[in-house]
Amino acid sequence: MAATPRGSSPASPDSRPRLTVLSGPSGVGKSTVVAHMRKVHPEVWLSVSATTRKPRPGERHGVQYFFVDDEEFDKLVANGELLEWAEFAGNRYGTPRKAVQDRLEAGEPVLLEIDLQGARQVRESMTEAQLVFLAPPSWEELVRRLTGRGTEAPEVIERRLTAAKVELAAETEFDVTLVNTSVEAVSRELLALMKVL
Repeated sequence: MAATPRGSSPASPDSRPRLTVLSGPSGVGKSTVVAHMRKVHPEVWLSVSATTRKPRPGERHGVQYFFVDDEEFDKLVANGELLEWAEFAGNRYGTPRKAVQDRLEAGEPVLLEIDLQGARQVRESMTEAQLVFLAPPSWEELVRRLTGRGTEAPEVIERRLTAAKVELAAETEFDVTLVNTSVEAVSRELLALMKVL
């Protein structure tokens, strides 16, 4: 399945990697694609988010997340140190701006895996970023993935499905759409877009 470009953006004067943002509805497989891609190409740098939620067993500060308290998070927001941030399930999550800029300046490909709200914020603050939308093969397949987990209450699934409809409707805001029919194929397409291949 080939990538579908949406509009054309001017080519950068040099071949330095751009920030690539991967977003899409819940259940579409963003984390699975990113995990596969980084296993094959560990040089792709995935930004580590700051969060106010407490660490889960096995999670380490600076590896899965930067764990901060509400006061620290407030300071990050006030000082403009986050590229984007959002609140989810009572906790806040955000992308530290400096780490992303440092990696890009060093010529490293940088990937953000974030939600729609975050992708819109990145579009505003870093207009040169490449926004990639990961779409399901069909609505029915997305419903199957969201309901097939079997770990959530029906009302939670209903909320996720409602949110997914809103997220799918935002596809035209992105530069490129990749359809997740195969994790391996989508990973290759994403790497090509990031100029890693």
